[in-house]
Amino acid sequence: MHRTFEDLVAEGASVPTEGWDFSWFEGRATEARPSWGYATSMAARLGRANAVLDVQTGGGEVLDFALAKAPKRPLLAVATEGWPPNAARATALLRPRGVAVVAVPEHAPLPFADGAFDLVVSRHPVRPHWDEIARVLRPSGTYFAQHVGPASAFELVEHFLGPQPDGVRGGRHPERERADAEAAGLDVVELRAERLRMEFHDIGAVVHFLRKVVWMVPGFTVEAYEPQLRALHRRIQDEGPFVAHSARHLFDARKPENHRL
Repeated sequence: MHRTFEDLVAEGASVPTEGWDFSWFEGRATEARPSWGYATSMAARLGRANAVLDVQTGGGEVLDFALAKAPKRPLLAVATEGWPPNAARATALLRPRGVAVVAVPEHAPLPFADGAFDLVVSRHPVRPHWDEIARVLRPSGTYFAQHVGPASAFELVEHFLGPQPDGVRGGRHPERERADAEAAGLDVVELRAERLRMEFHDIGAVVHFLRKVVWMVPGFTVEAYEPQLRALHRRIQDEGPFVAHSARHLFDARKPENHRL
């Protein structure tokens, strides 16, 4: 028996969006994971680090997972987050692990001394601030991060917004980010990119996803996009899951011993 459009949309619109826990989507939406296993790889890096900074930690879920898996705890671990609900969630989750969460607006300078960390990590930063990352890394320190790539989930984005210009589709390109990292003085040791299949099994999952990942369709509300939602609901009913493709890339960058800002 099919649930009604109204019921599914109401459910997707009511689920809390704080943090980066995507367990609510189980059975309703799927996304393939990159082959490099970022959180597990981060755990190994944490085991070799003394002072760690997690930039834009979200609700702290990835750092919490990695610390639990790390063979050895770093002496110092700090996280930043700019959205107050996520900062509160991350503080509650990470405080028991001895991690301080610092509320830092997304575009603000990092409030740490030069060379304070030997490892900076980040999963899906809105925009990497390369000069600040390079500044807070000590010489020979590492930036290890997973970024969102170009045209990620654009099959879904363009259903709501229509065809996007090349400049928008090409944003977050890994080679452009490589150039920006190198311009800040970092050496890119490894850069890997993958496109990964996503499936949305009902319109409620679409509504929750667009509320949670707010930059996909800026200003999204059910009321503003009801015609597109109804059309997509009918499509899923008639054809099965809606398929999109996410883009992810892995950065492993190093600050040279002789780096000068």
